[in-house]
Amino acid sequence: MQTNPNQTTRRTFIRGTVAGAAGLAALPSFSAPLGANADVRVAVIGFNGRGSGHISSLLNIKGVRLVALCDVDDKVMEKHVASLAKKNITVKQYKDFRECCADKEIDAITIATPNHSHTLIAMTGIANGKHVYVEKPVCHNIWEGRKLVEAAAGAEKQGLVVQHGMQRRSSPGWQAAMDWVKAGHIGKVQLSRGINFKARKSIGKVTEPVKPDANGRIAATFRDTGGKPQIVDLDYTLWSAPRPVAPVQREQMHYDWHWQWAYGNGDIGNQGPHQLDVGRWALGNPDAPKRVMSFGGRWGYDDDGQTANNQMAFYQWAEGAPLLFDNRGLPMKDMNWTKGYEPVFRINGKTAAPRIGNVIHCEGGFVAEAKAYDNEGQAIQKFDNFDDGADHMKNFIDSVRAGKITNPNLHVSHGFQAAVLAHLSNVSYRLGKQISVAEVQERLANDKAGQETLADFVANLEANKIDLSAEKISAGPWLDFDPVSEKFTGEFAAEANKLAQDEYAAGFELPKIG
Repeated sequence: MQTNPNQTTRRTFIRGTVAGAAGLAALPSFSAPLGANADVRVAVIGFNGRGSGHISSLLNIKGVRLVALCDVDDKVMEKHVASLAKKNITVKQYKDFRECCADKEIDAITIATPNHSHTLIAMTGIANGKHVYVEKPVCHNIWEGRKLVEAAAGAEKQGLVVQHGMQRRSSPGWQAAMDWVKAGHIGKVQLSRGINFKARKSIGKVTEPVKPDANGRIAATFRDTGGKPQIVDLDYTLWSAPRPVAPVQREQMHYDWHWQWAYGNGDIGNQGPHQLDVGRWALGNPDAPKRVMSFGGRWGYDDDGQTANNQMAFYQWAEGAPLLFDNRGLPMKDMNWTKGYEPVFRINGKTAAPRIGNVIHCEGGFVAEAKAYDNEGQAIQKFDNFDDGADHMKNFIDSVRAGKITNPNLHVSHGFQAAVLAHLSNVSYRLGKQISVAEVQERLANDKAGQETLADFVANLEANKIDLSAEKISAGPWLDFDPVSEKFTGEFAAEANKLAQDEYAAGFELPKIG
């Protein structure tokens, strides 16, 4: 286990180097601002899923040259190289992210690998003088996320950009909504709500895990997202990094790692960071909360997934309104996985909330995505140019050209704080014990919105024939958190702080920058 007994403060100036990599004290000339006319040479690292969107976006931005791809999966690489060749685009091919980051003919990298490797690759890129775009969540745990933010702070002094993948921060409509709320048109914010109702079927249960060969490779048949056989051939040591190599305990090699703790963070750390980020934005972008509590369970099937498929989380700050996150992964009823199967939460029992989105509850009404309503549910304001950040990647390239973040909304620290919210809730959940619905209700006795949401949460489970007297809710404790030291305090501090870090395999420790 890598530990941080002498963790530096967030004000520390980062100057150090990484063995074999360019140091931040004297970054090479290729890290200088590129200006308005120079081509930006970009490498995409990880593109079996979200990274393919990176490729499409980059190809549509004037003055950007896609010069390299990096992925551990040979089949994935072959597919995308062939696709680019049809467009007369030739790219360098890398399997090892360290070699890709060390290439002096690359100005910037974008990262869309599995969650557990985001921070390691981002910090390796920074250490090599690269501009970095890293998808959500920007970190797999709280400790490494702070290390990334510290590294980014030092990089900024050298003209490097480190941007998160929270696309809504680039939406003019969302900015307008936040400005409208801040101006007090419907009074003070009383509750910020994040919602993710996204059905997640069972990932299956393997009879025996797949083990890598003596060279650390996996060449085996898994299934694809449609359930069909899929031949996977990859460097599993690199795929696992920075986690120690362990057998693959799932039917689908790709994507279903989201639901296993070593690699993913559940849906609250998958889709959740987008809504947690907007929820925090509505509260004025505070640092981490002082208290958190989460409960939920993995109901409806027995599979190789470990994370909750239904989960609620509550966040409290010393001042200001709280944040509530509501995640549902089961269908509307009867475990019936047909089209249009997600349930819907109704605000004040009337207005349909977004199935994936945010609601900002204020004294005189609420904002639900692109519209504001009064307390009776009558629309009173519509926000134009409301999208999920169509120009987010372009904004990154614009910042790269300028040698600085051009919009404060895009700073990686916002991505970190959103990830922290997800990680805090998962720490509480993982420390949970089985309790009854009545006991959860007692915990929320003074929280009207929490009680109403819990009732809807329970009704959805019961509609899916979940017997909560037999399959009880796993409820974590209320945890105290110090937002300055970013450490848990109080009764459960030792266990909680242990879960706020991860194990790092030898040779894949975080770069010692500074």
